[in-house]
Amino acid sequence: MNSDEEIRALVSRWAAAVHDGDLDGVLADHAEDIVMFDVPPPHEGVRGLDAYARTWPPFFDWQARGAVFEVESLDVTAGDDVAFAHALLRCGTPERFADAPDERLRLTLGLRRRDGRWVVAHEHHSFADTGADRDDTAAEEEVRALHRRWFADTAAKNLDGLMAAIADDVVSYEHAQPLRHLGAAAVRRVCARGLDEAGAGEVSWTVPDLRVLVRDDLAVAWGLNRVRTERADGGAAETWSRGTRVFERRGGAWVMVHQHLSYPYDPDTGEARTDLRP
Repeated sequence: MNSDEEIRALVSRWAAAVHDGDLDGVLADHAEDIVMFDVPPPHEGVRGLDAYARTWPPFFDWQARGAVFEVESLDVTAGDDVAFAHALLRCGTPERFADAPDERLRLTLGLRRRDGRWVVAHEHHSFADTGADRDDTAAEEEVRALHRRWFADTAAKNLDGLMAAIADDVVSYEHAQPLRHLGAAAVRRVCARGLDEAGAGEVSWTVPDLRVLVRDDLAVAWGLNRVRTERADGGAAETWSRGTRVFERRGGAWVMVHQHLSYPYDPDTGEARTDLRP
């Protein structure tokens, strides 16, 4: 194959791997020092293959809800050792395309030839700015991506990761006393205690019915929290509770400024019902 054909085949393999949720396939033709400018933050881009790899599992989760990822058009310009390609892709949920059937994801790739093969050194994704609706849709995905990072950090017991998007002045209404927890340090203590209680066992946190509403620089997310711990001896425990979280966009990034968690209570006994299931 000539360079044009090689690069078209590379893009086709990459898009198929994205569609299949195949992380190894997505990474296969990318340089170790890749720089990606993506739709969600960080605005300075993602740098290095490891950081690039971490962006994809949350996207795969979103895609599994029915989204499509299809190359619609592709143009390639190749020299001897450097090339670029630009493409338009259908990337979105059926609901999104019902509202905006002509919307496309724009993709630009910068490639270089290394050891006789082409690799992607730069990747840039964007949607056209079509006003507040597009902005709010992108912002909603940013808040959902933040939750997915929290879920992954919970499983990894990564306390610093869990705290990364918590505002210093957060006010949190937790399950446990006191009535309110003021500041990130107080919330950090609650999170640390929860991870410590899991011990050597596995812990997971998800919000299967997560809803997100965004307007300008404020967002609210709510849903039922599913927390499951699996002890090293094989035992397991699972609880469901209610959660509402409020976010503010500060310096271009979303941070949680308020959280409200609760269990329903039994009016006859006054005791919290931690055994209820949806």
